[in-house]
Amino acid sequence: MRIELDRAGNAVRAVIATFALSALLAAGGARAAAATAPESAGATAEKVSEPVDWQSWTAGNSVENVASLQRGARNFTSYCLGCHSLKYVRWSRVGQDLHIPPETLAKDLIPPGDKAVNYILSSMPAADAENWFGKAPPDLSLMARERGVDYLYQFLKTFYVDPTRSTGANNLRLPNPAMPDILSSLEGLKKAVYRTVQTKSADGTSSSEQVFDHFEQIAPGTLTEAQYDGFVRDTVNFLDYVGEPTQIQRRSMGIWVVLFLLVFTWLAWLMKKEYWKDIH
Repeated sequence: MRIELDRAGNAVRAVIATFALSALLAAGGARAAAATAPESAGATAEKVSEPVDWQSWTAGNSVENVASLQRGARNFTSYCLGCHSLKYVRWSRVGQDLHIPPETLAKDLIPPGDKAVNYILSSMPAADAENWFGKAPPDLSLMARERGVDYLYQFLKTFYVDPTRSTGANNLRLPNPAMPDILSSLEGLKKAVYRTVQTKSADGTSSSEQVFDHFEQIAPGTLTEAQYDGFVRDTVNFLDYVGEPTQIQRRSMGIWVVLFLLVFTWLAWLMKKEYWKDIH
């Protein structure tokens, strides 16, 4: 009798174990389905992602970052000096402010035949520039102060391939620029993808408009996206410094000037109180 009861108990335990295993398998399947659902939703969301808001991009630079300024000076000399000048800044001033040794400055930055006391000028003749580009490239000494660092950052980040242009490139920040995409070897080539937006006017007539949606990479460059972003930020940072080389000293001095004015105002108030004490 005991053997039969043991067999019955084993059978019951086997049934319970089977149900428990089935429940675990069902729970695992539910978790797998739940884990797969967000991925599918994410893939769908990626396909219908929001348009790229390039107008909100900011440079986020700091002229107090000397290492960034040194890299920016190198970038400008390598890619910009062939066409653009910095006619209000001397090489010696750049070397002094950016803590670049004179030997390194003469070897890596100053063009052959130029001197440290000279202004940073392009060797491209203005007449040749007008023939090649339709207009002479502007001097960039005050470009950051005139347009703003965010403008320069967006300009260098929004070039795209445009076969209709003589330079083969166009720009979102400055449409139809005379400047070619000289940094395409670093960033790579990308095309602008547009979407059609239907709009209705006040009289009820509808019209369609092509609106920029996003960029699509068609050829890689020598730098990754993060590396190129750092390259642009360093270059914009250097142009920001060039626009006002003394801005760091001006800001630090401004604090002491404000403090002096506050103390002087307090002393003037005490003097006024002393002079008028008999009247009041």
